[in-house]
Amino acid sequence: MRAHYPDREASTIPHAADDTSGPAALTASTLALAALGWVLEDGDRAERFLSLTGLDPDALRAGLGDPVVLASPLEFLANHEPDLIRAAEALAVTPEELIAAYKELSR
Repeated sequence: MRAHYPDREASTIPHAADDTSGPAALTASTLALAALGWVLEDGDRAERFLSLTGLDPDALRAGLGDPVVLASPLEFLANHEPDLIRAAEALAVTPEELIAAYKELSR
């Protein structure tokens, strides 16, 4: 039997059925930041990313609010399928979700 909570709509406590915080709910910016973290956690991969994008750590930090900068780790992954697949697995999303986030940010 299911309990009835008359004022559930007014509740500020999230309920399991209302939970939209999973991977499907990630915004393109959030996914890009997660992808950036994954790219930067490996020294060789981070070096390759910075070299290919022309970004340096200061420009990267300063541009975290810029969709073009946020799109850069996703573009980096999109151009190297093995990393795209590994990043998707590590972030518990599909490669297609990473590509969709890249397309959204680079509009």
